[in-house]
Amino acid sequence: MAASHNRLRELRDLLALERTLMANERTLLAYVRTGMALVIAGFSLIQFFRQNLFVWVGVALVPIGLGVVLVGWVRYRHKGNALASSSSTSL
Repeated sequence: MAASHNRLRELRDLLALERTLMANERTLLAYVRTGMALVIAGFSLIQFFRQNLFVWVGVALVPIGLGVVLVGWVRYRHKGNALASSSSTSL
């Protein structure tokens, strides 16, 4: 009885870890999607509008979008490393 309870607990912990890893990946994809949208919006403003204000907003959106992608990647790696270290100590 105790052995089956321990196996069930280990399975539950493993599945929880898998869900957390997938949530981390989904969060990274959301950062990438948002960053790409900002970069595309910036290039669109630069390309289609010739007024100074729109061009400068477009020029500002491109590095902001790249920064969002970079921040997402750093957070993904940090959370992934934290999850890997916590799973190796618990298993």
